Amino acid sequence: MSPIAPAFSFDKQDTAARRSLWRSLASSGNGRLGLALAAIMLAVIGLGPWLAPYPPTQIGLGLPNQFPTWAHPFGTDDLGRDILSRFLVGGRSVILVPFVAVVLSTVVGGWLGIVSAYAQIQPRLRWIDQGIASLLDLALALPPLLLALVLIAGFGTSPPVLILSVAAIFAPRTGRILRGATQAVVTSDYVAAAQARGESLSYILLREVLPNIAATAIAEFALRMTWGIIFVASLSFLGLGAQPPSSDWGLMVAQARPYITVSPIAVLAPAAGIALLSVALNLIADALADHLDPASGQPGVPL
Repeated sequence: MSPIAPAFSFDKQDTAARRSLWRSLASSGNGRLGLALAAIMLAVIGLGPWLAPYPPTQIGLGLPNQFPTWAHPFGTDDLGRDILSRFLVGGRSVILVPFVAVVLSTVVGGWLGIVSAYAQIQPRLRWIDQGIASLLDLALALPPLLLALVLIAGFGTSPPVLILSVAAIFAPRTGRILRGATQAVVTSDYVAAAQARGESLSYILLREVLPNIAATAIAEFALRMTWGIIFVASLSFLGLGAQPPSSDWGLMVAQARPYITVSPIAVLAPAAGIALLSVALNLIADALADHLDPASGQPGVPL
């Protein structure tokens, strides 16, 4: 009897699979729009510091809350700083901090969830599943904002603290999602065949389980990125993230809010940047998840 083949194999077909994935992404309406928005926003964030006409923290470049002019296309803020320059420079912290935090939370929380689900089907390892599940439940019971406030109050508002705070909040949620996805995979025949062949735990998890929950993992990663961008921007808006004179978009919204009637673009520009990043990530995630899980019959993966 021939051994049961795994659902995914990592051989020479990987290159063709990656090409097919990119073709599927480019042929999808959501994928094309998401890629276009992401490319625009990444170009703004990446090239912004070199395109900014003025130093983002220099005050007195114009009259306070000045309307848009040729010298200041977006006008100036309450301190006479150029809004366009601040917008072009301020996007890096909005995406870098959430990206590192979500990668960390996905690696830690995701592996906890995968190991927990696999241990559940092993009689001798069920205590590991019970311990990890209890740990995730305990972490989920903590209010996210309260946890962030405690960590920031104790260790400050530096980027590493923000990264660890967001990762600590998202890791148990990612762990729960991927634990549920793994539970539907670990009882499959190809996992049982790998166990019968005597494959190692790392081989089974990396080569048999992980590829088969890729759709859920990608959708979850993009969802957490969206929430991470909004969460970090919200912390900056509340004064718990980036501090003046930073040009972080969340902080820009907070500083310009009292003057929204006289200088609305100072609020709308950074708010639009945050919104467009979130929309782009969701559209790309829908297209990728639809390609990786065509049996779902609809974009995305139910979470």
